[in-house]
Amino acid sequence: MNELVIWTLDWVPEGPRGFVRDLRLRWACEEAGLAYSVRTVPFEGRETNHLSQQPFGQVPFLRDGGLEIFESGAGLLHLARKSESLMPRDPAGEAATVQWVIAALNSIEMVTVPWWFLKISGQPDNALSGWVTSRLDQIEAVLAGREWLAADRFTVADLLMADVLRLPDVRASGDRPATDAYVRRVTGRPAFLKARADQLAHFAAADARRAAGADLPRSVENPRHK
Repeated sequence: MNELVIWTLDWVPEGPRGFVRDLRLRWACEEAGLAYSVRTVPFEGRETNHLSQQPFGQVPFLRDGGLEIFESGAGLLHLARKSESLMPRDPAGEAATVQWVIAALNSIEMVTVPWWFLKISGQPDNALSGWVTSRLDQIEAVLAGREWLAADRFTVADLLMADVLRLPDVRASGDRPATDAYVRRVTGRPAFLKARADQLAHFAAADARRAAGADLPRSVENPRHK
């Protein structure tokens, strides 16, 4: 069986911890019971030090044997094809799941991330605020009428949508009880809690090495066995 390897950064400052997107792939593997390891690229020089694996200098990227995949959404869909726990096998359920994965990336995250960057850059009432409000109101209306996005059960679409919606600034941008309940429900799953704790521990270990004056290793592997 091919080994799944999730690549992330060896260290990040405290602010992004718990939100670096390798968490999405860790979470999916935890949900599906897929064994994986985590390896790293250096934070310093991250824009250019792994362009052969990720042409935009980002993380995460995924290796599955001889197959390499960049972009968290693509990695999630690849993992979902390995486990029915992440995506149904019937055509209608699969189509609905893929549809909502793309919606999370294109209709929600595409709006919320640039809005958030402008907000933390000192423009809290920036030109994207109205667009964000509209999109979040629209997903609130969807979630008010259902527990899950696709197939009447948890899928990788919920994993991704909840990860997009759980940003504190997004949660604080309005009163949306159905969305809040949805995010709590999805991020309360044991697989998410395990993945998040593992990511935080990964960066805490890097802090300890830096404090000790040790060189950060170029690759750190954390095997996980099911």
